[in-house]
Amino acid sequence: MKTYIKFIPVLLLLILSACKVSKDLSAPVTATPAQFRDVTSTDSTSIATFPWKEFFTDPAISTLIDSALVKNYDLQIALKNMESSALLYSQSKAGNIPSLFLNVTANTSRPSDNSLNGLSTSTFLNTTHIEDYNANLSLSWEADIWGKIRSRKQAALSTFLQTSEARKAVQTSLVAEVARGYYRLLMLDAQMAIAKRNLALNDSTLRMIHLQFDAGQVTALAIQQAEAQQMVAVQLMPQLEQEIGIQENALSVLTGHIPAAIARQGKLSEIAADDQFAVGFPSAMVSRRPDVRSAELALQIANANVGIAKASLYPSVTITASGGVNSFRASNWFNIPASLFGAVAGGLTQPILDRKRITTQVEVAKVEREKAVLQFRGTVLTAVAEVSDELIKTQKLKLQYDVAGSRVRTLQTAVKNSSMLFKNGMANYLEVITAQRNSLQGELDLAALRTAQLEAKVDLYRALGGGWK
Repeated sequence: MKTYIKFIPVLLLLILSACKVSKDLSAPVTATPAQFRDVTSTDSTSIATFPWKEFFTDPAISTLIDSALVKNYDLQIALKNMESSALLYSQSKAGNIPSLFLNVTANTSRPSDNSLNGLSTSTFLNTTHIEDYNANLSLSWEADIWGKIRSRKQAALSTFLQTSEARKAVQTSLVAEVARGYYRLLMLDAQMAIAKRNLALNDSTLRMIHLQFDAGQVTALAIQQAEAQQMVAVQLMPQLEQEIGIQENALSVLTGHIPAAIARQGKLSEIAADDQFAVGFPSAMVSRRPDVRSAELALQIANANVGIAKASLYPSVTITASGGVNSFRASNWFNIPASLFGAVAGGLTQPILDRKRITTQVEVAKVEREKAVLQFRGTVLTAVAEVSDELIKTQKLKLQYDVAGSRVRTLQTAVKNSSMLFKNGMANYLEVITAQRNSLQGELDLAALRTAQLEAKVDLYRALGGGWK
C-alpha cells in the first residue's frame, strides 16, 4: 500500500499539468456584416426558417420533392455516411473503458533428456514433458491525463455532425434543383404554347399573302419571306420538345425514377413571382447554412487533432492487471484457491528518440488548423455573397420583367395593327412579318424572365439556409 501512495502526488501533478496541454484554439468569431448589401432589416424573420413544404405550396412540386427525399441516391448515400460516422462515434466513446481480454491456453513441451530442464523434469516431476494450463482475464487501461482520448472523441463527434451537415447540404441542393427543374418545365410549356400560337398567326398571314399574290398585288418574294418566318416557329417546336424531354429525364433522375413524363399543374403565368422576401440577419444565416456549419466542424476536427498530436509528446500512463488460474496438471487446473494467480503493473512511457517526428506532427496539425480557420472564414464570406447575389437578382429581374411585359404588350398591339393595315393595303408584308417576329421573341424572353424570377426565389431560399427542414 505504501508503494501506491508514493505515486499519488505524481499522478496529481500530471493531472494538474494536463489543463495546459488540452487548451486549444476555439472557433474564430465570424466577421459577418450586420446587414446584407442594400437591405435594411429590423426583423430576424427569414424565409429560410420555413419548412420546404410551407415555402413550396404547389402540389406538383411537393410531390416531386417528397419523392426525391425518399428515392434520390445522392441523399441516400449521405444518410449512409451518417450511419457510418455514428458507428465510429459510438466506438470512440468507449475510449476511456479498459480493454478486457479472456485468454485460455494449454501447451505441452518435451525438453531434451540431457538439458537442465529435462534432468529437472525427470528428477522432480518423474515425467519427460512439461504441461502448462492457463486461464486468465487481462485488463489494460490508459489514463487520459493529457486529453488524447477526449480529443479523439471530440474529433469523432465533429465528424459525425459534419456528415449530418453534408446530408442537409445535399437536401437543400436537391430541393432547390427539383423546384428549378419544375419551373423550367413550365417555361418550356409556355414557350411551346407561344410557338404554336405564333405558327397559327403565320398561317393566317401566309394565306393573305397568297391571295394578294394571286391578285398580282405582291411578288413571290413576299410568299418566300412569310414562309421563312413560319419556319422559325416550326423549327422552334421540335427544339422545345427536345428540351422538355431532357428536363423531364433530369427530374426523373432527381426523384429516383426511370425517365418518364412529369405531371404538371397550372401554368407559368399563374405562379406568383414575389420580389420582396424576409431575409433576417447574416449571423442567423451563417448558423443555418450546412456548408458553414460543416466548415466550423472541420475547424473543430483540426483543433482536436492538434490536441491529439500535442498529447503524444507527453508520457502515457498505463495500468495492466491479469488474474486467473494456472496449473501444470490438467487435473487440478481449476483447483480453487490453489491455482489462483494475479498480477498488477503500472507503466509510464515517454517518447525520446521519436520526439522530433512527433513535434513535426504537432506543427503540421497547427498549420492544418490555421488552414481550417481560413476555410471557415472563406465559407462565411461566400455565403454572405451568395445571399447578396440572389437579392440583387430578385430586384433587377423584377425591373426587367416589367419592361419586358410592356414591350410584349406593345408588340402584340403592333401585330394586330400591322395585320389590319395589311388587309386594307396600308402596310406591306415586311411590316407584318417583322411585327410577328418581334412579338414571338418578346414573348419567349418574357417567359424566360418569369422563370428566372422563380429560380432566383428558390436560390435565395437555399442561400439563406432553407430546404433541409
